[in-house]
Amino acid sequence: MLLRLSTLFVRTLREDPADAEVASHRLLVRAGYIRRAAPGIYTWLPLGLRVLGKVEQVVREEMTAAGAQEVLFPALLPKEPYEATGRWTDYGPNIFRLQDRRENDYLLAPTHEEMFTLLVKDLYSSYKDLPLTLFQIQTKYRDEARPRAGLIRGREFVMKDAYSFDLDDDGLAASYEAQRDAYRRIFDRLGLGYVIVTAMSGAMGGSRSEEFLTPTAIGEDTFVRSPGGYAANVEAVTTVVPPALPYDDVPAAHVEHTPDSPTIESLVARANELYPRADRAWTAGDTLKNVVFVLKHPTGEREMLVVGVPGDREVDVKRLEAAVAPSEVEQAGEADFAAQPELVRGYIGPEVLSPNREGGVRYLLDPRVVTGTRWITGANKADHHVFDLVAGRDFDADGTVEAAEVRAGDEAPDGSGPLELARGIEIGHIFALGRKYAQALGLTVLDQDGKSRVVTMGSYGIGVSRVLAALAEANHDDKGLAWPAHVAPAHVHVVATGKDQAVFDAAEALARELDGRGVEVLYDDRPKVSPGVKFADAELLGVPLVVVVGRGLAEGVVEVRPRAGGDAQQVPVAQAADVVAGLVRAALAR
Repeated sequence: MLLRLSTLFVRTLREDPADAEVASHRLLVRAGYIRRAAPGIYTWLPLGLRVLGKVEQVVREEMTAAGAQEVLFPALLPKEPYEATGRWTDYGPNIFRLQDRRENDYLLAPTHEEMFTLLVKDLYSSYKDLPLTLFQIQTKYRDEARPRAGLIRGREFVMKDAYSFDLDDDGLAASYEAQRDAYRRIFDRLGLGYVIVTAMSGAMGGSRSEEFLTPTAIGEDTFVRSPGGYAANVEAVTTVVPPALPYDDVPAAHVEHTPDSPTIESLVARANELYPRADRAWTAGDTLKNVVFVLKHPTGEREMLVVGVPGDREVDVKRLEAAVAPSEVEQAGEADFAAQPELVRGYIGPEVLSPNREGGVRYLLDPRVVTGTRWITGANKADHHVFDLVAGRDFDADGTVEAAEVRAGDEAPDGSGPLELARGIEIGHIFALGRKYAQALGLTVLDQDGKSRVVTMGSYGIGVSRVLAALAEANHDDKGLAWPAHVAPAHVHVVATGKDQAVFDAAEALARELDGRGVEVLYDDRPKVSPGVKFADAELLGVPLVVVVGRGLAEGVVEVRPRAGGDAQQVPVAQAADVVAGLVRAALAR
């Protein structure tokens, strides 16, 4: 069926929306694919739904080819299953909770592990029923504190989630690889570049986790790569721990007056001025920086935490949050410091922290702070620092934490070379969940010997609406969108220009001929719209092939122009349908 711009429910905009930060957000709104309903919540318009449907279809076909079966759960779910797994509390403020008229608790589903598990428990009881993989494409809800970038981080989004159920770990490994391969086929078919990186399992749990990221400068996720093939989300990077050092010849720790030195920069300057070293200058790497945070636990409890890192590194809050999940992290404020007067801002040292002081604030160290390393750090007194403070001799910590920033040039944990940093959008995430949810919800089957076995599970998600945004980010120019043929809302955009009725008659005939051949056509049949406006709309809407029926009709030709990446050609009217249909077939075959 022809899509006619004269009747299509779309209005293009010439100005960018005020709240749009990235190209995909600006262009999807301006081109009339989506419309903002509330912060992080969008209405899908006809063109947007067509693209979304095509992305979903690719996902659906590859999931089915991998042996998964489609189901559909409600988005409104009862509290009890999430309470049984602890996630009613663990999700904290990140889920939408509500009550019905009888004051029963519900939530809008952020994800469906519990419901999939209970469904299989309800229907299956034997090892003969396994392996099994189920999937759905469903709307999810998360109460994002800072929704941004349009569809990339919203409060309501479309997601494909799949779950595998196996009798043992070998079965899980096979299911995991099958889904991993299916994801590669999906993103290859969509023409979306991707990198597979090691990731943190976080609140989901499990023994293995990988993200599929599409590289882009506007991505929220930072990942690393090495020349030898190591790749990981920055949150999952582990530090190469140096060996312990001897400290027999290190002098006893001593406190020195270091006036006006609350920052690392000022401390290094003051140390070099007042207490210079004989062998070299002091650097930020010689200092131990102790940063105070507050953990907001899902129960509502607030706990202070001090993180010690070498002074030449910053604390990466996202890495810290990944390490302490599901708790949230915030910088300590005035009230927090007032409650712990022993913490002297700018001059905090390990002496007043746990386990070096009974009742002290919990203290976690960067893994580089190994036994025998010596430091300049705070003396817990304004304008004073302690020098030659040796880890393992003069102070200890409650443990280590991977919270320091990862920098380009750091060594890969597997020894495969120096790391480089890049940014990307997370488009897929797969987890080897294991038995966490099956154990909590009692999903067991009888094995070959008639013994009850807890089922082992995998979880596999694709952000379908986010994939659409990623495609828009990867396929646009300064004039508008430029969709690949297999996800575009139409294959061909026929534009009738001028006032001559013969032009419109020829354009109508060509559009109908193409439609009859199975080519999806968007026909700009608006009679009183200038050619300039029509061309601008064609560039903004991004249909991959544009056919202009206008002045050339007098010479018996139409113009066929790719939306991006090719030259226009003049094609005889009589051959236009054949040529255009052939170009569409070739584009869809790529």
